[in-house]
Amino acid sequence: MPKVDLQAVPQSNATGYPDHLADVVQGRWYRRLSPALGLADFGASHVVLKPGAWSAQRHWHEQEDELLVVLSGTAMLVDDSGRTPLHPGDIAAFPKGEPNAHCLVNEGDTDCVFLVIGQSVNGPCHYPDVDMHENGAGDKRRKDGTRF
Repeated sequence: MPKVDLQAVPQSNATGYPDHLADVVQGRWYRRLSPALGLADFGASHVVLKPGAWSAQRHWHEQEDELLVVLSGTAMLVDDSGRTPLHPGDIAAFPKGEPNAHCLVNEGDTDCVFLVIGQSVNGPCHYPDVDMHENGAGDKRRKDGTRF
């Protein structure tokens, strides 16, 4: 199996969030591994959360399973069950269709690095804390249906 040269995969902290929701993810740096490596059946990203950064606004997917593995550092998993610390080697899973909104927050002093794997499906995504719903095609709307 070919070894991946992680440094050869472009890194970004771009977000599709509206400006007023994007501040919490500015310290999230990710490398989209699947497109860079020619993988089509699932998505995988290598993510670095700087201290204070969030992985995303709390969200859940209708059509995408998510699995994440913490590689280094620590993060707080914030979901509908509360707050759970994650350490290197810890794994968290979020089955598609289960309305358990979740995100990671780096509350520590060092970077948290994790791998996240999901399906290559851009279905509906719900953001219950911030009055946002995404249809899977990048169209973000408020709960009343108005666009951002």
